[in-house]
Amino acid sequence: MHLAARLKQNKVEYIGIYFINENNDKNILEGEVKKMGKNLFLRGMVFGAIAGGALSLLDKKTRQDMKVNVKKAYDQVSYAARHPREITENIKETAEKVRNTIEEISEDISYITGKVDELRELTPQVKEIVKETKGTFSNHEDSDVEELLKEVVVEEGSIEK
Repeated sequence: MHLAARLKQNKVEYIGIYFINENNDKNILEGEVKKMGKNLFLRGMVFGAIAGGALSLLDKKTRQDMKVNVKKAYDQVSYAARHPREITENIKETAEKVRNTIEEISEDISYITGKVDELRELTPQVKEIVKETKGTFSNHEDSDVEELLKEVVVEEGSIEK
């Protein structure tokens, strides 16, 4: 029923933004009018989509493409209707794969977080070692630096063996 007819039937008069019935009861239909506005909007969207679809079907290539797509969709739906267990199994397998992938990602994140924490703990130690090394090299002359480097290389060679 049209809004004006409903308002008239319920003896409601529109005044400004308020609706007043015969008992001078404001806003009695305000919620209903808002609801009808939404319905009108949705209805307009549906009719617009239908009209747009119908107009687009005037093109021959569009009709042919739609025919192919509708056929594909029909085949897929009919296959699913004939083989529901297969579809269910495929969905279960996919869900299991997703679950496993999420678990692997979670484990990877935990591992990376642990490594980041280790790096945070090691960083101050590495800084201190670099400062000591810099201080050691800066206190010695060039010939002393070469001797120290030789000692370090010899020590590292013996450690690796």
